[in-house]
Amino acid sequence: MTTGIGIFLFDGAEELDWAGPWEVLAFWATFWPEEAHVFTFARDQEVVTCAKGLRVLPDHDLHSLPPMDVLVYPGGQGTRAHLDDETLKDWVRETAGSGVLMTSVCTGALVYGAAGLLDGRPATTHWASLDLLSSLGRDIEIRDERFIDDGDVVTAAGVSAGIDMALHLVSRLQSADRAREVRRGIQYDPAPPI
Repeated sequence: MTTGIGIFLFDGAEELDWAGPWEVLAFWATFWPEEAHVFTFARDQEVVTCAKGLRVLPDHDLHSLPPMDVLVYPGGQGTRAHLDDETLKDWVRETAGSGVLMTSVCTGALVYGAAGLLDGRPATTHWASLDLLSSLGRDIEIRDERFIDDGDVVTAAGVSAGIDMALHLVSRLQSADRAREVRRGIQYDPAPPI
């Protein structure tokens, strides 16, 4: 069975929060297309302007989504407008309720918190937003970790943690061997110079 993975784009999304996981997951889908299909989508199919100015045209809008088994919700300043957007939070709850594996990178977790998905659960986000995350739901167990897999919800800290989470998803959804092949294929060998 092919796993459908949707990456949500919106104005103000942090580029590497979605492009890092996209690189991992798209490499997987390109070389093993029988295992995964990756696509981007937004509320509509207009050009999305990301946090640092990158302009992207999504593959789909909310009305043309192909079957989706995994949602990747990136962070960025654009998430702040989502916290009070009842229509978007309803969509997040409906998506989670339909059995989609809900994943977030960075402050994408804030939207999940505001939608009630993280109540009583462990979660993480960018270190500078941990306190804000704790204020958005009920009894969210805040953890300053790279990523947290809590079954049907996976949250990751900022930027590079999203890449780690995406490799974890390949391992979880396919195998550790496949994740190692993907990591080697994209030559993800973190060794910061400073």
